[in-house]
Amino acid sequence: MRSFFIAALAAAAFVATPLAPHVQVGYCTSLQNAEAAKAAGFDYVELSATEVAGLSDAEFAAAATRLKQAGIATPAANLFVPQTIKVVGPDIDLARQAEHVKKVMSRLSALGVHVLVFGSGGARRVPDGYSREEAWKQLVDFSRRAADEARPYGITITIEPLRRQETNIVNTAAEGLDLVNAVNHPNFQLMIDFYHLASEHEDPAIVLKARDHLRHLHVANPQGRVFPQKWEEYDYAPFFANLKAIGYDKRISMEGSTTDLAAQGPITVALLRRAFE
Repeated sequence: MRSFFIAALAAAAFVATPLAPHVQVGYCTSLQNAEAAKAAGFDYVELSATEVAGLSDAEFAAAATRLKQAGIATPAANLFVPQTIKVVGPDIDLARQAEHVKKVMSRLSALGVHVLVFGSGGARRVPDGYSREEAWKQLVDFSRRAADEARPYGITITIEPLRRQETNIVNTAAEGLDLVNAVNHPNFQLMIDFYHLASEHEDPAIVLKARDHLRHLHVANPQGRVFPQKWEEYDYAPFFANLKAIGYDKRISMEGSTTDLAAQGPITVALLRRAFE
């Protein structure tokens, strides 16, 4: 009888102990690298929406077939809007914006994409001398219209704060959160790229403030924007500690360069998985 109660208590303790969230690790890359990404151990690939939208119908059908044969998931995409389609400034074309957004949503949905990263620094760069207030209004308007288009497809658009070298509006996660609140749409949320956060010297504590709106992550070693290989190579700890504190359980995509995907990819995947344990 004693052994029975001991076993029962042990089982109860096991059930009561929360498991670490399973965070999928992906790789931001082009269509042609899907097979290599899978071989390197990534859970998924994060595609370029601009690349996908630029394919002919025949090319898109072939790409979809290739991805299916590769057997790797494509739940995320980035590069939402090309530099040639402005979303702020005096030269915006609402009809052209709408056409691009509609095509992107239709095609990404067919590939199983659920999260679309809105970085697109060139598209959202505010022209010199242009009203910042007006640019903000335009950015909010575009984001809300895009979210409306994304909603029926079950796609969530996530604003990506970018370092100042890449754009001049929404450079920090705090500013990204301001945009999310201004747009006020369930299909428009926040993502954080650790490389940009570190480049802007933003306090990783922003993760705690953004917990209710954080839907996606990017990562790279800020020293060279390369694949992370060792925990001690950079101060990653505060960022991941905050992610663990909020119970983040979605996806994190490697976005950076590598000299050897086959060799460095598995190390990065293992490192990121351990970071959430």
